[in-house]
Amino acid sequence: MIGSPGIAFQAVLDAAPLSYIRRLLGEHACELLTLLREGSVEDAIRKVAASAVSPEQLIGDPEERAQLLELLPEGKKVELAERLGWDNSSSPTVFLSALPWTLEERRVFLGFLGLVVDRAPEAPVSSRRPSEPSYGLFPHQRRAAGKVRRLLYSGERRTVLHLPTGVGKTRTGMDLICDHLRQHEPTLVVWLARGRELLEQAALEFERAWASLGNREVTVARMWGDAPTDLDDITDGIVVLGLEKAGAAAKSTPGFLDQLALRTTLTVFDEAHQAIAPTYRRVVEALTLRSDSSLLGLTATPGRTWADISEDEKLADFFARQKVMLEIDGYDNPVTALIEQGYLARPDFRTVAADSGMKLSARDKQALAASFDIPDELITRLADNVQWNLQVVRTVLDLSGQHRRILLFAASIEHSRLIVAILSMFGIDAEQVTGESSTRHRDRVINRFKGPGTRPMVLSNYGVLTTGFDAPAASAAVIARPTRSLVLYSQMVGRVIRGPKAGGTSTCDVVTVVDPALPGFGDVAEAFTNWEDVWKAL
Repeated sequence: MIGSPGIAFQAVLDAAPLSYIRRLLGEHACELLTLLREGSVEDAIRKVAASAVSPEQLIGDPEERAQLLELLPEGKKVELAERLGWDNSSSPTVFLSALPWTLEERRVFLGFLGLVVDRAPEAPVSSRRPSEPSYGLFPHQRRAAGKVRRLLYSGERRTVLHLPTGVGKTRTGMDLICDHLRQHEPTLVVWLARGRELLEQAALEFERAWASLGNREVTVARMWGDAPTDLDDITDGIVVLGLEKAGAAAKSTPGFLDQLALRTTLTVFDEAHQAIAPTYRRVVEALTLRSDSSLLGLTATPGRTWADISEDEKLADFFARQKVMLEIDGYDNPVTALIEQGYLARPDFRTVAADSGMKLSARDKQALAASFDIPDELITRLADNVQWNLQVVRTVLDLSGQHRRILLFAASIEHSRLIVAILSMFGIDAEQVTGESSTRHRDRVINRFKGPGTRPMVLSNYGVLTTGFDAPAASAAVIARPTRSLVLYSQMVGRVIRGPKAGGTSTCDVVTVVDPALPGFGDVAEAFTNWEDVWKAL
C-alpha cells in the first residue's frame, strides 16, 4: 500500500463538513461568494477553498493538522501512516498524532494529498546571516597583508613577507597581487620562482584568486620550460616567469627584460632568500627600474644561511631591511600560536640516531667548516652505509602503521631508488620523484599521493618537493637527507605541517635520521625567528 496514490486535497474538502470549509475560508469570503453566485454557493465555497486555503499552513499548524487528519478516511490514514514508517505497533491515528512532524514528514503529507509545492514550510529566517568569501584570508594573514601594502607603495617600495611554512604565503601574496591589479589598470605583475611545481602552483592559485577578486579579464602568461617568451599583446595581468627562463631569455633576447620592465609595476619573488644570487639579482634589478615599481619577496626563511651573518645582511639590505613578520597578540613566537589555534599541525619532532661508524678525517672536518651545508662527498658515503639505510627503512616501516601519507627526503637519487625498492619488497606502496623523473611520471605519482586512497603510501624524493608541493594529507616526514641548512630543513618540515584549519592534519610526525658525527636541526619553531637580529634596522 506504500505505493498507493493517496487522496487529493480537493477530495478531502469535498467530503468535509461545510462548517469546516467556511471556517477555513473565512466568513467574509463566503459572504463575497454568496453575493457573486446566484443560488447555492456550497460548491463554489468548496472549490474556492481548495485554491485559497494554504495546505502548507494547515499541515504546519498542529491543531489544524489534527483536524485535517481526522477528515481522512480510515483506509487513507493507514496509507499515510505506512508512508511515514508505521510499524503496526499502534493504531494509525495514534501513530500520526505522535509524530514530531518534521519538515520531511510534512512534505510527505503534502505529496500524499497530491500537492507539489516549490517551497515547504520554513523556520523563521534570521535577519543576520554570515557570508563566506570564496577567497578569504585568515585574520593573521589580513593583518600581515595590510602592513605589506603600506611598505610597497611608499619609501623604498620593497619588502619581504615572512610567513611560516604552511601558513599561506602564496595565498596572501595573490590577494596582494589582485588588489594591485585592480588599483593599477592596465599593468603587469611578474611572479618569479624556480622549479616547475612552484611556477604552476602560482599560476593556478592566481587564476583561483582572480576568479573571486578580479574586476576584468586579464592575461595569465606561463613562461617556463619550453614556453615562448613572446610579450606581444601582454600588457595587463600576470607573467609567471621561471628564473632560469628569465636568465636565458635575457641572453638570447637582450631587450626582453627591458620590454617586460616597462609594463611591470609589481615584481614578486617567491622563496625570496634566493634573490641575491648574482643571476637572479640581475633579473630583479632589471624588472624594478621604474620609479613606480614595487618589489615583494615571499619566504618562510628570510636568510641565505644558518650562520653566515654577512650573507643574510646582504639579503636584508636588498629588501631595504623591511620585513613584515607574522604577529599574533599574546605570543612571542607566532608558530606556537598557529599550532595552538589549528592553522598548523602540532609537530612531534624526533631524531633517530644511526651510527654509521663513519670517521671524519681532518680533511672532512675542514670541508665541513668551509661549507654552508654538508659536502656531497660525506652524504654519498652516508647514503651507501648499511646501518644508516637500515635505520631509514625501519623508521618508515614504523610510521606506515600510523600514517596514510608519508614523505621521505632521501640523501640522493640513488639513495631514494634503493629505499623505495626495499620498502616495496616489504609490501609498502612506495614511489619516488627526483630531478630525473619525467613530467608525466611526476604528475601521476604526485596526484596519486594527494588522492583519497586509504592504503598507506610513501613518496620518496630528492631535490624536487622541498618547495611548491602541497599535500595536506601528508602527516609524516622522514628526513634522511643530512643538512645544516636551516632554510632547507624548514622547507622539508613545511611539507607536512599544514593544520586542520588549512585543510591538513591536527598533528604530524617529523623524524630526522641523524648521524652523531654530523650536524643537524630538530625544531622548526626556532627556525622562524633565527634571522630577526639581521633584519632589525641599523
